[in-house]
Amino acid sequence: MTLEQLRIFVAVAEQEHMTRAAEMLHLTQSATSAAIAALEQRHAVRLFDRVGRNIKLTSAGKLFLSEARAVLARSAAAEAVLADLAGLKRGSLTLAASQTVGNYWLPPLIQRYHALYPGIALDLKIGNTEQVAAWLLDGRADLGFAEGRVDEPALSARVVAEDELVLVVGASHPWAGKRTPKRDDLKAASWVAREQGSGTRKVFEMALAGLGVTKRDIRIALELPSNESVRGAVIAGSGATILSKLVAENTLKSGALAALKMPLPSRSFYLLRHKERHQTQAEKEFVKLIGQ
Repeated sequence: MTLEQLRIFVAVAEQEHMTRAAEMLHLTQSATSAAIAALEQRHAVRLFDRVGRNIKLTSAGKLFLSEARAVLARSAAAEAVLADLAGLKRGSLTLAASQTVGNYWLPPLIQRYHALYPGIALDLKIGNTEQVAAWLLDGRADLGFAEGRVDEPALSARVVAEDELVLVVGASHPWAGKRTPKRDDLKAASWVAREQGSGTRKVFEMALAGLGVTKRDIRIALELPSNESVRGAVIAGSGATILSKLVAENTLKSGALAALKMPLPSRSFYLLRHKERHQTQAEKEFVKLIGQ
């Protein structure tokens, strides 16, 4: 069993498709299929069930996946130690971030880091807060960034930035430019919100609770998987929402969104990392850049 076979197995398991996995790894489909077949034949175990054009992990494959990821994580850690010895002239750094942080706050930092250390290959994974924590725990990310606290003892967390929140409506909404809604108005409103598990959804509910609107009172018209889709739905008139000012800024300037004067708390952006994993020099330099 080789590391390359493990990488191929993990890619196929995640993509659930042989061709897509091959494209992601820059391999031919035949080489990818042969690696999986060699694993199955060598150990006399079936790792995938073929279902039409797609493939699904068998129960044995699901058990093996966590072990394969662990081995690859240890291999990456060993390579990172050697890369440190090269003085940051080569290596890699994988970041994981929830959507607001990853799409709006991190890009300028990533650009500055790349300019300083062009030999370090940067990879950014974007998901919700729960996914970011999971990627750090199983070794698929080195540093994580989230829009709220993560209750996971294996991860350390510290505040790296503060984020201003705004209650916004579309330009044609009855609240736009007229008045500050009262609590009864907030309870009767149609709301557009992110999905459960996202930091933005959690802070949305907390902010409304601070205005006297309980979770039970909130009437969700649309639940959407990204900040951009929430913002677009609000612009189209689907309801009101509470968003990061970073997300709403350009559309507020253009007039497509209107912000209401409501007392909303700020929220913190957190830097997360696994407490027990070796911190590479590449990670240390990125954290140092944040402090600057």
